[in-house]
Amino acid sequence: MKEKKSTIARITLGLFSLLNTSRKIIINLVFFTVLLIFIIAITRDEKNITVKPGSALILNIRGDIVEQKHDIDPMDAFISEALEQPDTATEVLITDILSVIKHAETDERISAIVLDLENMQGSGITKLSDIAKALTQFKSQGKKIIAIGEQYSQNQYYLASYADDIWLNPKGWMLLDGYGRYQLYFKSALEKLAISQHIFRVGTYKSAVEPYIRDNMSAAAKEANQVWLSDLWQQYKIDVAQQRNFAVSNFDENIDVLVTKLKAANGNVAEYALANNWVDALKTREQVQQDLINVIGSDGNKGYKNIAFNDYLTLINANTSMESLNENKIAVIVAKGTILAGNQKPGTIGGTSTAALLREARDNKSVKAVVLRVDSPGGSAYASEIIRQEVELLKAAGKPVVASMGTYAASGGYWISAPADKIYASPTTITGSIGIFGFFMTFENTLSKLGIHTDGVGTTDIAGFGITRELTPGMANIIQLNIERGYRDFIELVANNRNMTTEQVDAIAQGRVWSGSKALELGLVDALGNLDNAIEAAAELANLEDYDKLLIEKEKSPRALLLQSLLGQALILFGQPTNSYYSENTLTSLISTLSLELKQLAQLNDPQGIYSFCLACDIE
Repeated sequence: MKEKKSTIARITLGLFSLLNTSRKIIINLVFFTVLLIFIIAITRDEKNITVKPGSALILNIRGDIVEQKHDIDPMDAFISEALEQPDTATEVLITDILSVIKHAETDERISAIVLDLENMQGSGITKLSDIAKALTQFKSQGKKIIAIGEQYSQNQYYLASYADDIWLNPKGWMLLDGYGRYQLYFKSALEKLAISQHIFRVGTYKSAVEPYIRDNMSAAAKEANQVWLSDLWQQYKIDVAQQRNFAVSNFDENIDVLVTKLKAANGNVAEYALANNWVDALKTREQVQQDLINVIGSDGNKGYKNIAFNDYLTLINANTSMESLNENKIAVIVAKGTILAGNQKPGTIGGTSTAALLREARDNKSVKAVVLRVDSPGGSAYASEIIRQEVELLKAAGKPVVASMGTYAASGGYWISAPADKIYASPTTITGSIGIFGFFMTFENTLSKLGIHTDGVGTTDIAGFGITRELTPGMANIIQLNIERGYRDFIELVANNRNMTTEQVDAIAQGRVWSGSKALELGLVDALGNLDNAIEAAAELANLEDYDKLLIEKEKSPRALLLQSLLGQALILFGQPTNSYYSENTLTSLISTLSLELKQLAQLNDPQGIYSFCLACDIE
């Protein structure tokens, strides 16, 4: 018996020793990795990044194009990059893309841009249009743009159409399927789970809650969605057709026509694309490499002279001069993402945190005007109101406010834009959706199936109200009255700021979504233009001829700034994964969609449960 204990003890001791040794090894690895990164950061000089004369700038955008990045821990991001793990949350600032193209335009060392868009993922046509304008300006300097790809998504092809030449792999893929709005509906599933859903809304077209009360899209929602989706698709076709020098009718929207053309190309999509003038040539990888060497010049190492997007961005940022001493500033504040109550991280709009940024601009004596860049489908009605109040205080302080709408500025996004002195939108901005809804679930029936019940006493009729009890008619009336009051507040807000009557606003409200072009016709916005146009308008309103831009954003902690600097330097040295393209299979894609729908619902945190949110604004 004693020998048995001794054997067990030896095994236990051995396992403990192994775990302890492994722990030390891991700690040492982490320590020396951080030490190496630190050494790299303090010894590396951005001037080591060189641009050979006649080089091509490779615009290899990786991830979603956004107005503002989500706040992600730098160490987590570094580890994901280092392990080359699929990262579906990679984001690139549109301001960085525009800055890179603008600098390359006047950089005598840059002779061309190569559009390598394989890893470019989500982006609205509004952002793509801004990038396209920058590419057009680049070409106006006599510089060439070549697009290369083994396949082109619809967004990728939009930018590729602005190239002088588009090359596609002979076995590549490219079909333009237009815009659609399809979503999951949960009514029957909720009934099977005995979950009681309580919906309160105002607006014939306020369809954000339809997935929970229907199993299909209502006729009213289909009618409204078809209008703004058609506006966006028409703009896409006009832009691409103009660049490719063919008729808008060249888009094969009829499936029978498309099948006929594919049969003529022997089922080869790449051959179809070439015959239909979507692309200029079909080239293998080796042919692409050799032809780029011929056009641009050899780097002396079996490649063509080039500098990648991130390297060029690092170079121009390192050469950026210190902040100007100009006392006249136009502040730019980005309001991007769902509007939620309280303090929120960048990438999400917080009623408290975004209002604090506006207050900072109000208190800054150098700031003479503010541009509020809105890229949001809305969210909490209460948080939207807190932000609106700060916009009004800015105006009262004598500082003009101009709203600049990005891809979205709908529902709560329009609420915070409405009080601006002037509103700019792009033709393809998704806006409007002026409506209010309240939504929550109770689980009394679900719990009763499990034998769980709620009972008790209270001193009033409304005591004990919660998700485990049935909603009483009286409480339902209170909530509905509050929702109706919120809708009246919304249309009165729009009427007062847009010089319209409440009847006129109500006629174009009711939760209906509009494109930027249509919103201009309806009087919901003042002009069509991008962020630069909005900044110029703000300067004009403030009577400024000489001014600088000032981006006001939530400051990172010293720790985050240090890690971001150190880890960023390491990524530059070691390089990024050559291919981060990640494609979900059909099942994981469905699960991701369902998860996103539920997450979107769960994060809504309005203290009164009242929302001005445009769920229908997402498009496929």
